[in-house]
Parts: sequence; structure tokens; C-alpha cells
Amino acid sequence: MFENLFSRGRIGTMETKNRVVFTAMGNALANSDGTVSERDIQFYATRAKGGVGLIITECMVVDERGKGNTRQMCAYDDKFIPGLRALADEVHKYGAKIVAQIYHPGRQGISAINGNMPMAAPSEVECKVVHQPVRAMSTEEVEEMVKKFVDAAVRIKKAGFDGVEVHGAHGYLINQFLSPYTNKRTDKYGGSFENRMRFLEEIVIGIREKCGKDFPLLVRLTVDEFLEKVGLPNEGLHLEDGVKIAKRLEELGVDALDISCGIYETMNVSWEPSSYEQGWKIYLAETIKKAVDIPVIGVSVIRDPEFADRMIREGKIDFAGSARQHFADPEWANKAMEGKVNEIRKCISCLYCMETLIGADITGMPCQCSINIQSGREWELNQLKEDGEGRIVAIIGAGPAGLEAARILAKRKFRPVIFERTDKIGGQLNLASKPPKKEKINWLIDYFKSQIEKENIEVRFNAMPAIDELKALNPYAVFVAQGSEPIIPKSIPGIESENVFTAEDILGEKVYISGKKVAVVGSGMTGLETAHYLAEKGNEVSVFEMLDEIGPGLFFQNLIDVLGHLKAYNVELNPNHKLVAINGNEVVFENTKTQEKVVCNFDYVVLSIGRTPNKNLVEEIKSSFEKVFILGDAEKAGKIRNAIEAGFLAAYNL
Repeated sequence: MFENLFSRGRIGTMETKNRVVFTAMGNALANSDGTVSERDIQFYATRAKGGVGLIITECMVVDERGKGNTRQMCAYDDKFIPGLRALADEVHKYGAKIVAQIYHPGRQGISAINGNMPMAAPSEVECKVVHQPVRAMSTEEVEEMVKKFVDAAVRIKKAGFDGVEVHGAHGYLINQFLSPYTNKRTDKYGGSFENRMRFLEEIVIGIREKCGKDFPLLVRLTVDEFLEKVGLPNEGLHLEDGVKIAKRLEELGVDALDISCGIYETMNVSWEPSSYEQGWKIYLAETIKKAVDIPVIGVSVIRDPEFADRMIREGKIDFAGSARQHFADPEWANKAMEGKVNEIRKCISCLYCMETLIGADITGMPCQCSINIQSGREWELNQLKEDGEGRIVAIIGAGPAGLEAARILAKRKFRPVIFERTDKIGGQLNLASKPPKKEKINWLIDYFKSQIEKENIEVRFNAMPAIDELKALNPYAVFVAQGSEPIIPKSIPGIESENVFTAEDILGEKVYISGKKVAVVGSGMTGLETAHYLAEKGNEVSVFEMLDEIGPGLFFQNLIDVLGHLKAYNVELNPNHKLVAINGNEVVFENTKTQEKVVCNFDYVVLSIGRTPNKNLVEEIKSSFEKVFILGDAEKAGKIRNAIEAGFLAAYNL
């Protein structure tokens, strides 16, 4: 099955057992001194066990003043070699190859974790995302930085790695030298194409001289910065520039190219939100592959083994790369090879991994996955005890919390029995999948369906158990995962009018509205996505938010994405507007800054102002059974991660 994907591959002198690549992904798991941690070793070993042919590590630091976060693997000193060797040795046990990616963040780094000094860069061009102080490197400093990259590669070879990947993508230092958007230099490292290439050329030549031709050398490239997406169509690198860079690297003897796109200002093309479809940017890798004869690794929201296999078969890429998919399911390769495609836990592109990685220095927590609680915690959550002995655990609710709990309980040899008041599993996931471009949520529902079938889990649909029915089961424990309900503030006059609905009513298709004027109250992600849903149905939509900004608390990548879709439909956004009354079609708001009344006319009002736990039977259940656990939204309304984590941990620790 998937004979192209699972054929042997070659990059220089390195042969891989297949063409599945776990591409570089930060995880914030290293020790605080930059040494490899046991957590790192278990993280990468888990992907190696999962059948990946080639692992490319997170970007390693080549300069003490060039860190991306405080828990990042480093290679700027010989003291890091022993830990790196331990990592390489562990990965090799499972037949995978491992390549270390090396980089410097340049203007995209954070001053506070780099000695509170301005970030070294080609020129004083501030990053419009991180907004850190930047200083232009002297010619001598650039030459010294070349040496730091080369020395790091030498250490990586000494540590027993199979190769090194030089990170020239995603707006980091090398990319900054390559791009005329960030390189305004007038010395030998700036100006012409040849001069802008010089920094990367010298690194490549230096690594070749010090490490030899038998040590595979890869380069990750941004071949298009997509600056037209931020109103700069004539700036930066475009695909024709990427082709030119790729050809020059081939001339220099680089063994493979790992093709990507974007910089921090255009981050959503590098680490895509859910609206980006599988394969959308494969044309970039295909264009480079046509221009060079060395292997090309392609990335493009790859989730399906069939798609990856076809891209290789059609000659568009040589290796299928993904980071997030192997984060969500380390067993992706093994499952594909064994024909268990329906059991793959597909990444839903929710970007929780990016959100937690960016916040890792503040929270002290590593990168996390919404749908795989073990990711980043392999070292502590990999030992599932099989001690359930067939004991029954009653689970009320087949939403993500209840489903994940049932999955883990079944693996532990308990006998989970799920009661679901509707006729299908998924809970709120069924609503979350309804807005435009959110179809990937269905992948998660499909995964849980496959697990119910695989583990032979009993689900009783259209059932809300009475206490006596639960007692008849004589359960070892009861998990209450019955979700939450929309908040409807009864204190607002007219809130229960016939033209007032909740986002749940709209997304649950209890009512269909088209060609009308609609106010959506609340600009959380559900509110904004409901507005998108309504706008696509031909409605004139306005969003009202009582706080100062639209999308309060939302991760900026997802917010940028959904706001772009709303803009395309001319959806009106109104922060600082508090709903105070509804009188037929007359809807009254209060401007929270001026306290002035604002009267508008709408055909319908849709409420999306939060959810409250469903407490039905909770106290009675607590008083009737010894072991009772309240999970997910039934405890506190939250994100998918919160629900799945609650279900996982309750079942894991029972």
C-alpha cells in the first residue's frame, strides 16, 4: 500500500527506509541550558517508532545570542554534543534517519531571551510581528556568523547525526539576507542577487569543506514570501527568485531542498490555519523540482497518505513532509503502511501547537496539541496500565471529552458505556465543523468513530440515563461529559423574542436564514465563524462586541484568517457595543466608551456570548456514586484541547 510513499529514498549518501519526513517543529522541550532533555529524546523517538523515515529536528541555535525560546536545543558549543549523540542514537534504534536543522532568528528573535540586546540582522528592518529592537550586523560579524553555522554543523556530525539542514526559510536570518525586503546592505552581503546569496553560499561551502561530501547537506527555503498578502506585492522574494536560489544551491552541491514559503509577516502561509486546503502550495515544491535534479521535500498541509503517495507518483515531490501531522499522530506512517488509514488522527490545523509554542516562555509549558494530549508529554504519559479488568465506567455525553475518555478507558481494559442524548457522536464538534472552511473538524469526529469501532465501545444513542439506570450498571466510576449550553442573559429586554437565536441554532441548522440583515452579538471564534456562515448564505451581517477589540483572547493567526474571510463579505465589525435591548427589529446597543445608545434595525439577532456548563443531574450523580468525574464543558466551557485533555487525564489516572 502506498508504494511510492514507502519506497526507499536517497539524499546524498543517506538512504531512508521511506519518503515520510517529520519536518522541523519547535517544541520547547529542551533543558533550560540548551542541552537535549529526556523529554526531547522521547519526543523524537516516538516519531521514529511511528515509522517516519527521516526526522528533521527543531531549529538548533548556532549562536548564544540567537535563541528563539528559552527551551531550545543548541549546537553553539561542544558541551551540547553528548546530548545530541544520545538523541541520534535513540532515533537510530528504530530505523529512522535524523538531520539537525540549524538557524539564527535574526530580526524575528526576542530580545528579552537574548541578553536584552537588539537582534542581529542584515539591516535595521523591524519585524512587524514581534516588534523587537534590531541592529545591522557589521561585515565582520556576518563573516563570524558564517563560521558559527559551520562549527555547529561540525558538532552535529560529531554527534552522529545523518545530516544537517540549514534553515533559510520563514523569515529567519538566512532568509533575511536572501530577501531584498529585509536586506538593505551596501557591502558584499547586500544589493545584487549574488551578494544577497553570499551569506548562505559561504555557510554551504564552509559546511562542505569541514564535514565532507559524504555528510548530507539540506537547505530549507522560503521560495515565495507572499508579501502581496500584506499589501506589498512588489517586495521580497517571489517564486522566480526561489527557483534562482535553488539552482544556485544545486550548483554548490547541496543534497536536497526542503521547500516552504512565508515569513513572520505572512505567517499564515507558513503555518496554515484550518482554511488552507491540503496541497494548496505543493506547486511551489513542484516548480523547484522541475528546475533542479536534487531531491525535493514538499510540505503543504499533508494529512492523507493517499495524497502524499500521489504527489510522489506524479513527480511533484520526492519526499512528503509534515510537522503538525506527526505531532498529532506519531503513528501516521505505521498506520498508513498497515492499511489502517481510517485510524489516523489527522491534524485539524487549529494552530494550538503554534499558540502554545509562542507562549511557552511565559507559561513554562511545552508545545501542545489540541487532539493528542501525549504529544510533548511522551516521557510521562506513555505508560497506559491495562488494569481495567472489564469494570464498567459510565460516560454521559459523546462529545470530545467523553469520547477521549472512552478511548483511553478501553485501552486500559475497562468497559466504557457511553450515553448520548442525540443520535450521533461529536457534541460541539458537529457545530464547529459547520462554518465555511472548518470541515477538518470532521476528521476528528471520523477518528473517534474509528476508535469506537476498533475498541468495540458501547454507545447508547438518544439516551439520557436516570439515576436508577446508572445504578443498574453498577459502574466503577461515572464520567459526566454532557457539555454546555449557550448563555442567554434573561435580564436583557426582548432577549427571548422570536427573531433571536443562538449560534448553536444557526450552526445546528435549526433555523435557516438567507438574504436578511443579521446582528451577531459576540466576537469570540464561534461568533466570528457564525458570521462567516451567515454571510456565505447571502445575509448582510454585522458583528457586535462589548470589549475594545474584535476577537478578544483569540490566537492572532486564527483571528487574522477569519477576519480576512469576513472582509471578503463586507461584514461590519463593531467593538465597544453592548447589547441592552431588543424590541422587534429595533436592536439597542450601548457604546461602552461614550455610554451613548445606538439603535439599529435587524431582521434577526444571533447570540454568541459564551456557554455555561450543563449541570443536569450532576449533584444527584455525585451523591449516588463514589467515583464521579466532571469533564470538559460540563465542568468549564473551553477549547477542544481542554475537553480532550480532561477526558484523557481522567481515564489515564483512574
